[in-house]
Amino acid sequence: MKPLTNRVIGFVDGQNVFYAAKQAFGYSYPNFNPKVLTEVVAAAQGWTALGTRFYTGVPDPVDNPFWNYFWTAKLAVMGTQGVVSYTRPLRYRNQTIALPDGASTTVLVGQEKGIDVRIALDIVRLARSGDYDVALIFSQDQDLSEVADEIRAIAREQGRWITIASAYPSSPTSTNRRGINKTDWIRLDRATYDLALDPRDYRPKTPPAVSTP
Repeated sequence: MKPLTNRVIGFVDGQNVFYAAKQAFGYSYPNFNPKVLTEVVAAAQGWTALGTRFYTGVPDPVDNPFWNYFWTAKLAVMGTQGVVSYTRPLRYRNQTIALPDGASTTVLVGQEKGIDVRIALDIVRLARSGDYDVALIFSQDQDLSEVADEIRAIAREQGRWITIASAYPSSPTSTNRRGINKTDWIRLDRATYDLALDPRDYRPKTPPAVSTP
């Protein structure tokens, strides 16, 4: 039976949301507040937000001092707001990509490993402990689709109502307009996303010094 009050925990894939918002709305850096984003979406659905968990890759200060500074500052403030954060090293690697004219070029690409696994583990663990009724995933990562089957199995085992939804920025300029398979999709238009804009800009005003090993 569906509970009268649907308790929600937001699971926010920081890099995934940023790139979706960049493509959908043209934003050039992660300018959203994860806690407020969870609360905005929960309120629109008639749910009660209990907490937010945030996941992102953070580059080493030697590889990218600018974004290391940004994430270090942003994560520190998020911690004072009660957001539980999980970070992984973001490593930059050269990647060759094909160009429309048939030529190729090499670009530096940041890669994070283990974020989707950590999100899936937290979703399952908190479902088993009965901490939420709705797992609200801010991501379009299809690697998380299998966790939906596990959540339904837990709901049957515990004899209670649990659901899982994926929310993501979307607009006519988005190339990917699909949520995570096997979840309820919640498309975020610009007006909704902008309700969760972070008034702080954590980008350094002057280039941070590069650390040496």
